[in-house]
Order: sequence, then C-alpha cells, then structure tokens
Amino acid sequence: MSTANLHSAHGARPAALRQEDLQISPLATSHTIPSVWYVDPGFHAFDRTAVLERSWQYVGPASRVAEPGTFVSDFVAGNPVVAVRDQQGQLRAFYNVCKHRGGPLVTAPCGAARMLQCQYHGWTYRLDGMLRGVPRFDRTELFDRRDYGLTEIAVDTWDGLLFVCLRPDETPPLSAIMGGIRERIAPTNPVPVSPTPTTTGRGLYDVASFSYAARDTYDVKANWKVYVDNYLEGYHLPLVHPELCDLLDFSSYVTETFDWYSLQHSHIKPASNSSGPASEQAYYYFVFPNLMLNILPGRLQVNRVDQVAADACSVVFDYYYGDIPGTGGEGAGGERTTAERMAADRTFSDRVQAEDVDICEHVQRGLQSNAYDRGRFSYDLEGGVHHFQAMLKRAYKNVMP
Repeated sequence: MSTANLHSAHGARPAALRQEDLQISPLATSHTIPSVWYVDPGFHAFDRTAVLERSWQYVGPASRVAEPGTFVSDFVAGNPVVAVRDQQGQLRAFYNVCKHRGGPLVTAPCGAARMLQCQYHGWTYRLDGMLRGVPRFDRTELFDRRDYGLTEIAVDTWDGLLFVCLRPDETPPLSAIMGGIRERIAPTNPVPVSPTPTTTGRGLYDVASFSYAARDTYDVKANWKVYVDNYLEGYHLPLVHPELCDLLDFSSYVTETFDWYSLQHSHIKPASNSSGPASEQAYYYFVFPNLMLNILPGRLQVNRVDQVAADACSVVFDYYYGDIPGTGGEGAGGERTTAERMAADRTFSDRVQAEDVDICEHVQRGLQSNAYDRGRFSYDLEGGVHHFQAMLKRAYKNVMP
C-alpha cells in the first residue's frame, strides 16, 4: 500500500462528520462545533491527517542545529522526525525512521553526529539522507541502496524557532503562515533595554534574540481541541486564573483574527512588577492548528498541543528569554537576578497550566455526557474560538471528496 493510501486509510472521514456541520456562520449567530468532534475516536485519526500533517509543526530551538553535524529530534503529528545540519551547512529534516525495519536513527533529543545510524540494526545514512552502510547484506539479492534513502520532509525556521512540515505541497510556506507577527510586536519597544553592549539594538519583544532555557510537558486528559479552545478565550480568566488577572488588565483585553492565526493581547497591570512595565503589552498568538506563542517583555513561551488519544493530549511548553526588565545583579537595588526572574516565571506558568489542565479535563467529561451537544459564543470574548473552529471546518472540507 502506498504512503498516500496508508494516510487515507488511517484518517478516513469519520462517520459522524456531517456536511451540514461544516457550514461557517458569523460569530454572532454561530454555534460551536458538535461534541462528537471531541469524543469520537474517528476524529482522532482524521485530525492527524486532515489538519496536523498539513501544517508547519514546531520542533524546538533552531540554535540546536546551527553547526554542521548537529541534530534535534521530536515527534510531530504522531511521527518521529529528525532535523540535521549537513556537512555542507544545509538544514534538512527526515522521518526518524530507518528504511530497514522502522528503527530509530537517533533517540536523543539533540546532539551531534557525523552520520545517522539506526539504533536497531546499525544501518547508516549520510546527513543528506543517502544510505551508506548496510551490515551483513552481502547475499541479499536485488538490493539497491539508492532505493532506501531516508524520507525527507520540509524544514524551515522563523525567528529562532525550528519547524517541519510533513506535507509541504498542501501547506503554504512558513513565512506566509507567520507573516505579520514580527512586524506587529517588534516596533513596540525598539530602543535598547539597557545601555549595556549585550542589549544594544534589542527590544523587549525581539524574540529572535531570545535564548532557549527549558522545556516542560503537561499531560491533559482531554481532546487536543478542548485545550486549544480554552487557550483562545479570556472568558474563563476571572474564574479559573485569578493570579493571571492580577497580571493582565482584563479591561483592555482584545482578540484579533488573521488568515492563519489569532491574537489576544492586553496591557500589563501597573501593580504587576513581574512581567515588565505597565506600558507594555502581553501578546498571546495562536497559529493554526496547534501552536501558541505567549510573548511578554523579555520572554517567549512556546506551546505545541499534541494528540495522544481521542480524550487525551499533551502540551509541550518551551521557555525562551531575552533581557527581562527589572533584573540586575545580586543585591542591585533589591532587584531579583535574571535567573530568579526566570525561575519565578516558570513557577507562575506552572500554576496557570495546572489550572488549565484541571478545567479542560472537566470540560472533556462534560462533552462526553448526555447533557451537551453544541453551544453558542460570547461575541466579546470568544472570537478566537470561533476563528479556530472555522479554520478547522475549512481544513476538513479541503480533504473531503
């Protein structure tokens, strides 16, 4: 069976997907998507092939593949992948799958290698994907190494972040997907953060200059779309996230929608001294279908929502930092050091994530109950959810006969 046919078989149209449910209505008159889209196992495979494989998927910091021979591995849209900088300096990406019997080429999340070697039976590949060494295959007939090179996938970077795409022929370029984000946030504070040489010319929102710090992963007993819906609205903030409401000026909360992403933004409250000056903004970008960019002064938090099962997902949470306002040397005017600010930021984010995980798991149980099918949207606060669900419907339509 061909790869295309395998994808089709594994991601067949769910029996519960009705044509009338794909209609897109204006926000003020629209209903939410049916609960069956969150609970039917048939949508799990369909989402993978119809949506996640046909999008650019975040892998990690591009700095990890800056030098020839360096690599980074991950799982995106349910597939093991590896990105590598070859000896000629070209960035490449492949399925992290040996063509012999499906073994892994690398098992470490990142590292350096002169070649890629299967960790199962030792087949070796050059960094351009060509098969090089095949132990104990001298007596195998009709075997041409040129037919067993690695399967290459698309790879690109945006502002220091590394992405891959499993189906680039069915997906716009990464630059088109992310277009406008840098231009929106960069002019906010173009002056240096401090007069030191290390910050000259860097603004509070120059995410390309931020450095990767850490990764956390959260397991959520809810469908991946439940987590995305939850991220995309501020309606729940006063009840679920009281500490976050102490940080953000909820009265200035605004949602904007664009071709491939939506943006929620708010002023930072004057009383908050942990996330930058009150004159600055907190930006929360959602890039369809499963990427979040949480951008505050001097920090970027990247979320990728991964499928696990029809009723489970996991959220990769990567932290990047630049020059955080209000930091100084130890004892400098009583200010906390940058390291202390980073630790406090991760602790705060962890509490917010715990609140989100808890409410999403409750919502999943509600969606599986007899009591719920479809709801309505708050015009003021749920425009981002409506935008995501409309994009989801379009993605479904694009693969249906």
